[in-house]
Amino acid sequence: MSAVPESQYPARWWHRLDDGRIQCDLCPRDCRLHEGQRGACFVRSRSGDRMILTTYGRSSGFCVDPIEKKPLNQFYPGSSILSFGTAGCNLACKFCQNWDISKSRALDTLADSASPETIAVAAEKLGCKSVAFTYNDPVIFAEYALDVADACHARGIKTVAVTAGYISPGAREAFYAKMDAANVDLKAFTDDFYFKLCGAHLQPVLDTLVYLKRETEVWFELTTLLIPGKNDSSEEIEAECRWIVQELGADVPVHFTAFHPDYKMDDLPATPPATLTRARLIAERAGLRYVYTGNVHDTEGGTTFCPGCRNALIVRDWHRILNYRVTDDGRCKECGAALAGRYEKPGQPFGPRRIPVRLANFHAA
Repeated sequence: MSAVPESQYPARWWHRLDDGRIQCDLCPRDCRLHEGQRGACFVRSRSGDRMILTTYGRSSGFCVDPIEKKPLNQFYPGSSILSFGTAGCNLACKFCQNWDISKSRALDTLADSASPETIAVAAEKLGCKSVAFTYNDPVIFAEYALDVADACHARGIKTVAVTAGYISPGAREAFYAKMDAANVDLKAFTDDFYFKLCGAHLQPVLDTLVYLKRETEVWFELTTLLIPGKNDSSEEIEAECRWIVQELGADVPVHFTAFHPDYKMDDLPATPPATLTRARLIAERAGLRYVYTGNVHDTEGGTTFCPGCRNALIVRDWHRILNYRVTDDGRCKECGAALAGRYEKPGQPFGPRRIPVRLANFHAA
């Protein structure tokens, strides 16, 4: 790790303004800061005539998860992934289900310290196929995430971003150049929802998705958390799915997941399972080939079906794989049709476990 103190790590993507402030160019918020001020994300701040990242090398915790928990159902299914996050977020979602981390304003949330090399060594020794930047949005700790990605790639470890996709064009290119896969939260399909419930806007997220499809080799899947009365109408779901088919293609997997009351929206009911089933049927009618449900017990909604013969190829019960009928190169064993995604000869599936780990015992060679 750099000799620079972690809490003073030099940030990228900013410039000086004529009025003496400096502007952060990482995300569309364009935060403009006087001395000592922090951006909306809380973790990027001005110190003298520069911007710093205050969470470099510090984490809110590490866990080994199944890849399906990210959720990524078609990126080396059954593999394990070392997951971690930091603190803060550049969105202000009133329904955030990781709010104790993403909305943290206390850096003592960051209990674990780890260099990029230590994380890569830990992933390798733990037998993880990938490392996930998750729990809070990795966009806001991009410098740390990119250094971790370099260390992981040097050891053959893949990298995954779990993100809202709220990032500016200049930073977007550098960020996704180091990612092998992403799950992007498409939180709704109206700007009104983004503005009122997330403090953001829809178009930059759509721009990120189009960029991922047209300009990168990153494997990505989408997640939409359906909130009763907010973004769960059939009309909005259909509009979202038709846009995905038209702009991103029919092979992009989409996960519709259930909302549970939390944070500033604990007065709403949980999403009924029937809403997720309805969304899945709408998506399939719109032409999407891989549609999943999440946060509910729904074996059919967790199953990957062949786009050719429609046989069940990867049957899941929560995050447990019950049946796997895919060739090593990602084809249906029944009809030979190719599945979208990334595949290899499967080992023993990791299963539904979630294993917290401390990185104190892992050291870079």
